[in-house]
Amino acid sequence: MAMATGQDAARVPLRAPRHGYGFVLLLIVATYVLALQADRPWIVAVVLFVQTGTVWVALRVSQARPGLRIAATVVFAVALILAVVGLFTDVGTLSGLTFLAGSLLYLVAPISIVRDIGFRRGVDQQTMYGALAAYLLIGMAFGFAYACLGALQPGPLFGADGDPTMSQALFFSFVTMTTTGYGDLVPAGNPAQSTAVLEALLGQLFLVTAVAKVVENWRPRGWHRNGHTADDPASDDGPGQPPDDPDRAAGRAAPPGDPGPAL
Repeated sequence: MAMATGQDAARVPLRAPRHGYGFVLLLIVATYVLALQADRPWIVAVVLFVQTGTVWVALRVSQARPGLRIAATVVFAVALILAVVGLFTDVGTLSGLTFLAGSLLYLVAPISIVRDIGFRRGVDQQTMYGALAAYLLIGMAFGFAYACLGALQPGPLFGADGDPTMSQALFFSFVTMTTTGYGDLVPAGNPAQSTAVLEALLGQLFLVTAVAKVVENWRPRGWHRNGHTADDPASDDGPGQPPDDPDRAAGRAAPPGDPGPAL
């Protein structure tokens, strides 16, 4: 049996992940639903625990590098400590730092996921799920960032509309990332305005690069393309078409001085 060498050998996991990116998507949805109810400190703590599990599964499935896992572990520890302390205190600065740790957690996972799907030779269902998971994680990260800004900055984040709840922060994040722009929530000043611009740019760049590339190369099983499935080799003359030159069809080279078949 031939042994894998070079970059392929480094990508061979010691143990296959039990779950794929579909499970990561389910965890992201569960975290989003819980975050919509995060109006009390103990609910925020529960959200961070589920969020920690989501990022851990994402790093495991994407076979993250050791350095990235160490960085994620440090953020895990900080987030959990802040969440536990927040159960017994009601300090705005502490809440802001808790949301900041949550935002950093969600930014760690997409880096590993994009790297993993980028090294895949083909595009399958798991690659599609991975790209979607990375996109949603970026939106969740910015949602927690807006909640952090609302808790830390002196003035209200949305001016007359006040500081956002967790559900409003997530809503504004995904509306901004998809450039929908309803206009019902508008940041009153910086750094929230600059953060919104950065999110809009990152969201569109991700769509036109990573997601578009995945969708372009994805071919479902049994996909027919000009009479051929994705597994059928296509000849240079076009699928299903006989070659114009008999010598070429027989694998013979044209004799010297023969210009080939007349057009």
